[in-house]
Amino acid sequence: MITVSNLSLNYSGTPLFSHVDLQFIRGNCYGVIGANGAGKSTFLKILSGELDSTTGEVSILPNIRMSVLKQNQNAYDAYNVMDTVIMGNQRLYDIGKQKDALYDKEEMTEEDGLLACELEAEFAEMGGWEAESDASRILQGLGVGTRYHQNDMATLDPRLKVKVLLAQALFGNPDLLMMDEPTNNLDIDAVNWLEDFLLDFPGTVIVVSHDRHFLNTVCTHIVDIDYGKIRMYVGNYDFWYESSQLVQQLVKNQNKRNAEKIKELQDFISRFSANRSKSKQATARRKLLEKLTVEEMPASSRRYPWVSFSPDREVGKDILFVTDVSKTIDGVKVLDKVSFILGHGDKVAFVGDNEKAQTALFQILAGEMEPDEGKVKWGQTATFSYFPKDNSRFFDGVEDNLVQWLRQFSSDPQEQYLRGFLGRMLFSGDEVYKPAKVLSGGEKVRCMLSRMMLSGANVLMLDQPTNHLDLEAIAALNKGLEAVKCNVLVASHDHQLIQTVCNRIFDFGPDGKLTDRKMTYDEYLEWQKSRQGA
Repeated sequence: MITVSNLSLNYSGTPLFSHVDLQFIRGNCYGVIGANGAGKSTFLKILSGELDSTTGEVSILPNIRMSVLKQNQNAYDAYNVMDTVIMGNQRLYDIGKQKDALYDKEEMTEEDGLLACELEAEFAEMGGWEAESDASRILQGLGVGTRYHQNDMATLDPRLKVKVLLAQALFGNPDLLMMDEPTNNLDIDAVNWLEDFLLDFPGTVIVVSHDRHFLNTVCTHIVDIDYGKIRMYVGNYDFWYESSQLVQQLVKNQNKRNAEKIKELQDFISRFSANRSKSKQATARRKLLEKLTVEEMPASSRRYPWVSFSPDREVGKDILFVTDVSKTIDGVKVLDKVSFILGHGDKVAFVGDNEKAQTALFQILAGEMEPDEGKVKWGQTATFSYFPKDNSRFFDGVEDNLVQWLRQFSSDPQEQYLRGFLGRMLFSGDEVYKPAKVLSGGEKVRCMLSRMMLSGANVLMLDQPTNHLDLEAIAALNKGLEAVKCNVLVASHDHQLIQTVCNRIFDFGPDGKLTDRKMTYDEYLEWQKSRQGA
């Protein structure tokens, strides 16, 4: 469907990527991954024709209808929700408006009548009579209720606007669908609906995402942008990640030709291919993996940060007691009589849409905010480290370089030690001397995680720690939180992280009430479904 030939892109003479030759085939879903700044969004813009490459070409088969997820939330403020979605098929929308204009005339000429007949035929062939019902189905699937369908886009909350623009991209059965971070700001129900939609989608999907669970569910292939090269591999993200780690280990040990190691890789392919799943996408992926050879497996040179937490002491019998905590912010009650006891081994995920409640509870537990009612009591042996959602106060206006910045949180002030620690977090060479105030969002998060690792705390509290992180850093954080032998409280939209790390779920409703269940995230989602079906 799409052929990329000898593609390259230079910025000010510096190549972002070069010599790219790829083919994107109908029926497959391609996940585009790469470190922050590698050029994922730029590559998607070149494929969609929004941006010109320096050399090479992108060829798309004739009569292919391409749909691209729009990023400008305010671009359709002059239209209502239904019209915005139907504009996903611009030709269909234009025909509908042209027909309406003809029928609104007081007197139609013979030419008008002939044109109306032609438009009616094309309108029907394109599914125009089902357009509103199809648009409504997609909107409702994404959680945009019928009460909004005739509202002006300008009146919508930004989270709803994101869903409407996603519905626009999905509307009208496009042959080719391109999406940059489609799961951003979606609730779990909308993500699940989108996954099901894409699993049944017959065309070609090319998607940039940092959501590993989403990539694992929908993708048949991974397109890896790595150090100026773009390569395509069969399989979902987990297969790409695990096999690339195996291949890297072989290269490192110089045992690539060792028959035993080759057998290990072949067994890995067979094991992954045999994974059972009911989904069409997984079936297609399994067939592709069965044909895969060792030589076609990923050999990524990607660097991963090192995340490891080591409590200075084990927490005692009493850890944390929260009793009837309530809090009202800006006239809205975000926490209402919240009570719980944190037990040994509890790793708690804060889930749901009420992020104000999650952040408010973190701030109350950290002593940064007082509750209106209720009590918080920490055990005598409990020590906590808090990762706030907004970390700007740690960096704004700070003149210290990274070594100086990290020294204030370390019991070992020696530069050699601090530089070694920063190196594990991918700050190398002269990077350690740049001012903390100029860091990117992802770099600030890595510094904040470094601060938390140096704390020696036995209770870790993290409010949206995966924001701004690339897939490599998210995977490293996931491993670190899985391995640590202490209590964890974490708010995150990363399905895979909370499923693999947490054994207890806190869900704050819109009324500030707490639902507390001791189970994994997937078990909790099944429990929710059973309650809704009851």
